[in-house]
Amino acid sequence: MDRLETRELAYFVAVAEELHFGRAAERLGIAAPPLSRAISRLERRLGVRLFDRTSRRVSLTDAGRVFLADSRSALAAVERAARRVRRTGRSVPLTVAVRSGTGAGVLADLVDAFAREHPAVAVELLFTTDQAGAVRGGAADVALLCASNDLHGLTTTDVAEELSVALVAVTHPLASRAAVSIDDLRREDAFRPDCPPLPLDEIVDRVSVGQLVVVVGHGAASRAGAAVAGVPVVDGLPARLVLARPAENASTDVKAFERTAKDVAARRLATAASA
Repeated sequence: MDRLETRELAYFVAVAEELHFGRAAERLGIAAPPLSRAISRLERRLGVRLFDRTSRRVSLTDAGRVFLADSRSALAAVERAARRVRRTGRSVPLTVAVRSGTGAGVLADLVDAFAREHPAVAVELLFTTDQAGAVRGGAADVALLCASNDLHGLTTTDVAEELSVALVAVTHPLASRAAVSIDDLRREDAFRPDCPPLPLDEIVDRVSVGQLVVVVGHGAASRAGAAVAGVPVVDGLPARLVLARPAENASTDVKAFERTAKDVAARRLATAASA
C-alpha cells in the first residue's frame, strides 16, 4: 500500500468527528461528493470499512474508531514537527511552560542564571495549568512542573524540592497551628487531596472564602496574600520540581537550560546544607 497522506487523514478525522459528510466538507472547505469519494478510496486502500453509512446516518466501525485515535496522533505529531522546525529555523525565545506559583523562587533563580550564562537567548514564560500538555504539543520548549504530574514520554531534570504547606483561610481554626497533619486536613469538608488545575489567584480566592483547603509547595504559599495562611504539613511529602521536555526536543538552547537547572539545583542544595 502506498504511504498515506496527511490530507487523507485530515479528511477522515473531519468525517469521523462530524459524522456527517456535508458538515465535514464545509469544515474542510470542499464539496461533499469529492470528500465521499476520497473516503471510499481510503477504505479501499486500507482494505477495511471505516464508516457504516446509510441514507440517514454515518457511524464509525470498530476499525474506524481505532484509526481515528491513530490519525489524530499522527496529525498532531506532524503539527508538532512543523512548529519545532519553524522555531529552530528562526530566532525565537526559549519558552518555559509554568503554572502560576509553582517554584517561584526556583524559577527566578533559574531564569536569572540562564540570562547571565546565555545573554543571547531570551526566555519567555508561558503560564498554563497544563505544562506537560504545552511541551507535548510544541507550545513550549520545556516545562517546570511537579514530578507527580503525568510525565509519560518526557525527559526530566530534577530542579528542587518544595516543602508541603496547607493553604487555609486566616479565619480557619487550623490557621493558628504551627503545623498540621494530613489526617487533620482530611477532616475538613473543603479539603482536596489533589490541587485543582486552576490559576493560583483562583485557588487563593477559593481558599480565602472557605471553599477550598489544599496542599501546595511553599513557593505558592509565599504568594497567597494576607487572607490566606500557609501551615506546614508535617507528614506531607516534599513536592519534587522537575524540568520536562519531549525526548526528541534536544536543541542546543534546551540542553543549555537543563545544564543551568542542574547547576542551580546543586547551589541551592549546598546553601541549604550550610544553613
